[in-house]
Amino acid sequence: MERHSRIYETIEEKLLRFEIFKDNLFHIDDTNKKAANYWLGLNEFADLTHEEFKNNYLSLKPVNTRRDTLSTVEIRSNIPKAVDWRKKGAVTPVKNQGSCGSCWALSTIAAIEGINQIVTGNLTALSEQELIDCDTSYNNGCNGGLMDYAFAYIASTGGLHKEEDYPYIMEEGTCEMTKVRNNKLRNTIL
Repeated sequence: MERHSRIYETIEEKLLRFEIFKDNLFHIDDTNKKAANYWLGLNEFADLTHEEFKNNYLSLKPVNTRRDTLSTVEIRSNIPKAVDWRKKGAVTPVKNQGSCGSCWALSTIAAIEGINQIVTGNLTALSEQELIDCDTSYNNGCNGGLMDYAFAYIASTGGLHKEEDYPYIMEEGTCEMTKVRNNKLRNTIL
């Protein structure tokens, strides 16, 4: 409880959360005994039911749908069967989206960061918060969005801010136009 700053209003809620925690711990131990290629561990979500976690963190509710024409891609035969981009330094640390439904922004930024590192050799943490606050034409901040709309926003604005200049706050904020106009990391990839 202390590690993840959990505070429960009543003893009943504390007991309920402890029971859920024990169920999750059993699931983790049971899965780790069976799984050979991955393992589960305890984290700040261990006192949530599967349904609570799903509702808070996995709910993508797109505002609009869009159909683009498909493009063809040339397949090269010299592509390796697997690449671990973490070992090649193209992946920033995992981020916690909190209770904000911003997985669309975090995944978009992770993809851009990786592509940027592969192309330029520089791994730079970029601002998810800029997407949440400013990409509101089709995406819906903490209530979900789609990566393709986010990519279109980034291309139309000419780049993104660094994470340190426009940090993630786990909730929707007001688009800070001065940040949007100045100090953008120009992205020539999109």
